[in-house]
Amino acid sequence: MDLLQIGSYTFSSRLILGTGKFGNVQSMLEAIRASGTQLVTVALRRFNREQAQNDLFTALSTIEGLTLMPNTSGASTAREAVKAAHISRELSGSPFIKVEIHPNPQHLMPDPIETYEASRILASEGFLVMPYMPADPVLAKRLEDVGCASVMPLGSAIGSGQGLATAGMIRLIIRESSIPVIVDAGLRSPSEACAAMEMGCEAVLVNSAIAVAGNPPEMAAAFAGAVQAGYRARTAGIMPKSGSAVATSPLTSFLGTES
Repeated sequence: MDLLQIGSYTFSSRLILGTGKFGNVQSMLEAIRASGTQLVTVALRRFNREQAQNDLFTALSTIEGLTLMPNTSGASTAREAVKAAHISRELSGSPFIKVEIHPNPQHLMPDPIETYEASRILASEGFLVMPYMPADPVLAKRLEDVGCASVMPLGSAIGSGQGLATAGMIRLIIRESSIPVIVDAGLRSPSEACAAMEMGCEAVLVNSAIAVAGNPPEMAAAFAGAVQAGYRARTAGIMPKSGSAVATSPLTSFLGTES
């Protein structure tokens, strides 16, 4: 499978994992290994070496070849997100930052204005900015114009499991974008990840669907297989739809010829 390129970085896996909601650190690590992911996102509050129960940095450092993408979850303004990004880069050494700004805890929808402002500032400072955003084609293009490394439109609300409710808008974003489009949030099943890849996404980010599964490592492996299948199907060339039936074995002359 072709490599996923984000900025100057390349990854053989097109599945990105979140690290929240897991029952324990061991389950998270097993799921990450089973998924084959090379890029995971971690909230700043989970970088706490003085409190082992809140420290994922040390645990994630045990997985070779893993790149960390700190996120600004918990920020409600661009100013807070920029501050979190600076601290995260100092702690992790990673140039990646997932800009995540949702001021309303009831629906957790990303704030488009604050997201744009934070992304503009951080991209100008050399971060590889990957903003979590509404499925808005106009905003996606604006974020690309200010230097974001990718755009990450939501499939549906965080943790809702409602799948690709925004598929129509995501298709428009893909059509207009020259940077990777990565579905982030709302996916419930591997089939939905496969569908996202088939429609043209370069990767998907999954957290809840894996973390709350009955068997997180097995679900992680299932998502990995689905992402690969969807990408391979797209690059192989999916057959076009037809408005009517088309015979798979057209009648030929030998059927009407006597031997």
